[in-house]
Amino acid sequence: MLKTPVIHPTIMEALARSGHFAQVVIADGNLPVGAMTGPNSTTVHLNFRPGLLDALTVLEGILEVCPVQGAIVMEKPAEANAEIHDAYKKLLGDVTWDEMERWAFYDKIRDPNTTLIIQTGEQRRFANLILTVGVVKMAEESGF
Repeated sequence: MLKTPVIHPTIMEALARSGHFAQVVIADGNLPVGAMTGPNSTTVHLNFRPGLLDALTVLEGILEVCPVQGAIVMEKPAEANAEIHDAYKKLLGDVTWDEMERWAFYDKIRDPNTTLIIQTGEQRRFANLILTVGVVKMAEESGF
């Protein structure tokens, strides 16, 4: 048995082969992940039923086992609510943050750098998130 917070075997395998600048996608329950699969991506379906598992729970788990240096979300229409973006920012802390036009965002998911797509049961709109994997720093490398 693993002693890490995340024990899903497919997720752990995909993260283990995700080096610096690889992309990990946390998808809401509405993203058509079958149409988003890139040449190097593995898809994991965690959307057992609406609301289970939610995107924030998955993000918390990923952050416990994988360094993240950047995040991208889809631009929302001015009239839409995307409070989940604020929750993402709070969990992610000091990482680069970007918003991308809808179709460009979909193309980014299909990029060869995407190694993992995790579909959640998240029901909030505009909850799709692309994470850029960072570098595991040595203890003596804290200065950069």
